[in-house]
Order: sequence, then C-alpha cells, then structure tokens
Amino acid sequence: MRLALLPLLFAPLLSQAASLVVCTEASPEGFDVVRYNSLTTTNASADVLMDRLVEFDPESGQLQPGLAQSWQVSTDGLVYDFRLREGVAFHRTPWFTPSRTLTAEDVLFSFRRMLDATHPWHGTAPSGYPHAQSMQLGELIRSIEALGPQQVRFTLARPDATFLATLSMGFASIYSAEYAARLLAAGTPEQLDSQPVGTGPFVLKRYQKDALVRYLANPDYFAGKPAVDGLVLAITPDANVRLQRLRRGECQIALSPKPQDVRAVQDDPSLEVVATPAFMTAFVALNSQHPPLDRPEVRQAINLAFDKASYLKAVFEGSAQPADGPYPPTTWSHAADLPGYPHDPARARELLAGAGLAEGFKTTIWTRPAGSLLNPNPALGAQLLQADLARVGIQAEIRVIEWGELIRRAKAGEHDLLFMGWAGDNGDPDNFLTPQFACASVASGLNFARYCNARLDQLIAEGRRSSDQAERSRLYREAQKLIREQALWLPLAHPTATVLVRKAVEGYQASPFGRQDFSKVRVER
Repeated sequence: MRLALLPLLFAPLLSQAASLVVCTEASPEGFDVVRYNSLTTTNASADVLMDRLVEFDPESGQLQPGLAQSWQVSTDGLVYDFRLREGVAFHRTPWFTPSRTLTAEDVLFSFRRMLDATHPWHGTAPSGYPHAQSMQLGELIRSIEALGPQQVRFTLARPDATFLATLSMGFASIYSAEYAARLLAAGTPEQLDSQPVGTGPFVLKRYQKDALVRYLANPDYFAGKPAVDGLVLAITPDANVRLQRLRRGECQIALSPKPQDVRAVQDDPSLEVVATPAFMTAFVALNSQHPPLDRPEVRQAINLAFDKASYLKAVFEGSAQPADGPYPPTTWSHAADLPGYPHDPARARELLAGAGLAEGFKTTIWTRPAGSLLNPNPALGAQLLQADLARVGIQAEIRVIEWGELIRRAKAGEHDLLFMGWAGDNGDPDNFLTPQFACASVASGLNFARYCNARLDQLIAEGRRSSDQAERSRLYREAQKLIREQALWLPLAHPTATVLVRKAVEGYQASPFGRQDFSKVRVER
C-alpha cells in the first residue's frame, strides 16, 4: 500500500522541472550543525546551507579559500589572520531578512558560542558542541578578535598542524550574528536549529521529518547561483526503494546503495555509478566503561571471535577492503605493518577463561535500522557478529535503534557494542584520532569506545603540535599500536564511496569524505 502511493507522493517534487531530487537514507538530527556529528546532518546543513572560512578540495588535497579570500600564518604558527570576502550575503527567508553582509562579527559569534562558557549562546545547545569539545578548541584558541570589518585574527596557545584543516569541517560553519541576536532577544534560540540561516548555495524552504527536506537555490550565492533552481532530499531509509525511485526518475541521485544494487545498474542505460575510495572506516565500538568490556583481554577476545572475511563477503560483497585499525590505507600515517586480529575462536575462549569468564557473559549489540555506506546491511551484520560471539560463549542481544536516537544514546555512553563508522573531513589523520580516541572526546560523546589513556592522549596531542610529517607519522604509529593492543574497536571495513545517478545528471562528484556538493550539478531534461 505504501509503495502504491509513492508516485503521488513524489509528483510535487518532480513538478519543478529544474529541481534536483536526491534519495538519501536518513533524517538529519537538526540544522544547527555545530551540535551534531553525523554525516547525514552535515550533508543536510553544512554542505548545502553553510560555508566555512576555508574549504578542503578532495581532488587536489589542498585547502582553498572559502569565506576567507586569503590568510596568513605567523612564523611561530600561533597567529592566523584571515581576510573575509566582501559582500557575502546571508540567506533571505520568511523568518529572517538580513540588514548587512558577512563581517568579522559573524566569525566571532560562530566560534565564541562554542568556546566561551560565558557567551549568552553557549548554554543553548542541550548536548554541547561535540567537535569543538573533542578537539579541545577552547584550550587551543587563546583569542579571536576582529582587526577590522573584514579581518579576523585567531591566536593559538600552541602550534597545531591541524588547525587550518579543522576550519574546513562542517562544525566550523559561519552563522549570522545578527540573526542569532534577534532569536536570543525573542527568547527563541531553538529556532537556529529548525529555521537556519547561512551563506551557502541553497536556502531551506521546508523540512518534513522522515519524508523530505526542500531547499531553494540561493540567487545571491557568492560563488554563483547553483545550476538547479531547487534541491530536495527525499528521505528513503530502504536502499531497495531508493533504487526503485531512481529507476522511475523520482530522484536523480541515490546515496548509499547496497553492493548488489551497484552491480544491478551496470547495464542500465539510464543510470551510472559514481565512485571513489572512501576516507572512512566502519567499526564496532567496544564500550570500555561497561564491565566486562573494561578489560582489554575481553575486547581482544571479541576481535578474535569475529569472522571478518565472512562478514565482508556477506555484507559488503566485495565493495570494501578489510580494516585492521582506525585508518584507511590511503592515510599517510597508516601503520600497514600492524596486522589485524586473526579469526581465532579457540584463542578467544582462552582469553575469556583467563579473565574468569569461561562461561561467557551477556551483552548487547546496537545497530541502525536502515543501511548506509558504512553499514550496507545492519541486520545481517549484527546477526553475523551475534553468531560469532555465541560460539565463544558471549550471548549478545541485538537492539535496532532509530538513527537519531542511536547517535544520542551512544554519545551518552549507553551502548555495549555499537556498529558505527567514521568519515574523515579533511584528509588529516588526526581527524580520526582526536575525535575517536582523545580523552576530551569521551566527555563530548564522540569517543564511542569511551576510552581515556594518558599515553594515548599524549601521542595524539604531540602529533597535532608537530609540523614534521615524519614525526607525526611516528607518533601516530605508536597511537595505532596502542589502540590495537587495547582492542578499542572491532575494525570492519574501508568502503568505496559509491553513488548512483541518472545519466541526465552532470557535474556530480563522489567525495571520499561522504560530503555532498550539489551547487554545480546540472540535470538535463
């Protein structure tokens, strides 16, 4: 019955001939991107509504000007001066009409609200600012000041080789201070999350949870009006339905296809596959704060019990490389000589017996209901892990939790074993280590292993401070060795970022980071 209604549901979306419709797999958590960490939310907010001071170009691997047209860094690496573009317009919406263009005031607001506990906006985020907290920006940035209407200076407490790249991440998007002031004066700061205002290529028009997000092209976008007049994210959790809608022309782009769907469209003359190696890692996080998972030998036993080869064959069907640690193999500091755990159930049982758990124990496996690039078949993956653990005496109950609720509760540390994935934003290896393994990330909720170790924290911090890539690689290799020894993750896979598109689509490129740029996409009619 529900499928029969789809053509009628999508008819209004397609009646706008110049709109691009993208079938995506989940609803965003909100639109105030600084409060969230999921790629789905970044795609729906930072990637279409917002801009940052600098942007990372995955093709060249270089940082490029964004809202800042240029910047200078002092010889000691402590002072960063940015010159903003002139005349950058904020969105005009039914809920806000800006009276001015972008200035240094907006940059100061965007960062101070996250970093300054006394700022009037700081307490308006119920769960805090996970990226800013995990990256310890409050300690790193000593001051932010306006040197003029279009000039901003960041002064750091210490050199940090990752600082510029960090500014290209979604959470570093620039907001309108004027709009924020109006909301605060009206006592409605929550509207920043539901009625966002940015400078990006598209303007939010309407959001219907679990159904669609509709945007209009920003005619005043500083980089030029997008090639399409509108954008619709058609929220479609089932990958099979995404493919059906793509084939019927109800959407022109389908994200996160299943591996078999990729094969199925190879001979379809109306569709094509756009793919690139992903800067991502799929993993199961082991909550080191929940006994008996607080013991490294138990976490090691879980790694040894798991038949990764069978998992990859069944779930990814040859579309991913096996993961041995946190880094994708294309990462410049990837420790290729550190092997993953072999499939050795006998050794797993020995470790459990040595830990006094010869009879096993009970635990839970958390996963999402719908597939994604990093987890194409959540139900099957969880069942395979459950069966492997049962063979060594671990009884695991599978709990399927809606994506937004899963993220919220996992950040609070409620999980035992959690199917999760991480996508780097800027090509720097620290973008995996700091969010996922630093002590500050336990408090922010991004460290899903809930593990804090002084030595590991020191290695990560020293890596950020050094500007010598060889030295950073040495430090990060030590960090990877410690992560492996402690078995903080059950590493799963490094997938290929694959997107299905209709051949009428021009200008779309798959990003290794999973980010989405629709500003240059054209659709032939």
